[in-house]
Amino acid sequence: MATSNRVLLGLFGHPISHSAAPAMMEAAGAAVGLDVRYHLIEVAGADEGVIRRILDGVRLIGFAGINVTFPYKQAVIPFLDALDPGAAQVGAVNLVTVRDGRLTGHNTDSTGFLAGLLGTVGEAAKSGPAVLIGAGGAGRAIAWALARAGVPEVRVVDQDPARAASLAAEASGWGSGRFVPDDSVPAAMRGALGVVNASPAGMLPDTSSPVDAALLEAGMWVADAVYHPPVTPLLAAAGAKGCAVMPGRAMSVGQAEDGFRLFTGRTAPPGVIGAAFDAHVR
Repeated sequence: MATSNRVLLGLFGHPISHSAAPAMMEAAGAAVGLDVRYHLIEVAGADEGVIRRILDGVRLIGFAGINVTFPYKQAVIPFLDALDPGAAQVGAVNLVTVRDGRLTGHNTDSTGFLAGLLGTVGEAAKSGPAVLIGAGGAGRAIAWALARAGVPEVRVVDQDPARAASLAAEASGWGSGRFVPDDSVPAAMRGALGVVNASPAGMLPDTSSPVDAALLEAGMWVADAVYHPPVTPLLAAAGAKGCAVMPGRAMSVGQAEDGFRLFTGRTAPPGVIGAAFDAHVR
């Protein structure tokens, strides 16, 4: 929690030059009278030694905390002093707070996605099977949210079948629904009523979609964790088919609102973080 007017925050990941996090956090700080300085810590291919040194720097320099994004949401865990219960269950961290020199990992991707899903898809999420594409850090957080939302069956697909199987086995204990690994997106999509992209597919400069448009049907709901661009190829195809869509904005804004409270102990006024996101991501 911030104890002075100036708050030093950051984001660790790669690639992150497009990130809306600085705009969102600095706008939230200004709205409650805090001087938030948000820095991008962009490092490609960081090994364990580099990750340890970066986190030691965060601990020593005076950061109130940092966000963590692809590809380090799981890699940072061994170098933290503690995990909150939600992050421990998810097995991934997107936010680290610094208190008295101790680093604690949290996961606001999970709560942010859940809030977005309930606000856009609502009860329809409980109506039938959903496909989750991507079983990395973001995929694990979204799996937690899907379990909490009451999705009855989630079919997990990943480029690494072992990772999909591991997540499915763990997540089956997170709620009343079941999680099953699947070999391919086309196979998983048979009879599905929802689909979530938790992979980097469609994030600029990539323009691919993780789902062939022919597999989408009116009446389905489609969510994408990618927010750059605001309308990804997947969401564009889903919208054209008459699907209900949840853009990456919902998850990004939701996790930032939760994150700001963890970093500062303050709540951003309604709409401030969303407006900062919209001004940054066009």
